[in-house]
Amino acid sequence: MSTLTTEAVLAAADRLVAAFTATDTEAYFGCFAPDATFAFHTEPALLADRAAYEATWAGWLAEGWRVEACTSTDRLVQLLGDVAVLTHAVETTTSTPGGSTTTRERESIVFALDGDRVVAVHEHLSPVPAGL
Repeated sequence: MSTLTTEAVLAAADRLVAAFTATDTEAYFGCFAPDATFAFHTEPALLADRAAYEATWAGWLAEGWRVEACTSTDRLVQLLGDVAVLTHAVETTTSTPGGSTTTRERESIVFALDGDRVVAVHEHLSPVPAGL
């Protein structure tokens, strides 16, 4: 693939969301470049690379966390040459030994070409303000 297309970005996003929904660690992290960064409102600091996020994820799993459902809606792709930004709304249900929680968030994911693959290089997650 020599240029990003909206279709390729949406397909990459679909793979990422499907792997997340399945709590499929290998497939999920395979969607990210090793140097991807992660800014999550639920974490105290920026996760500066995929390995840092993988360590955080492993901790969640060790505590009994898993994803039960995740849907992506209101998707917008901005093509910017060799990179693209996907902005979407996500509704996610996760469970822990203490019960299930459903969250509504807004997310931006920056995608880039890596040879013939489209990989995520940055993810930013924000809560949807109350009342929206």
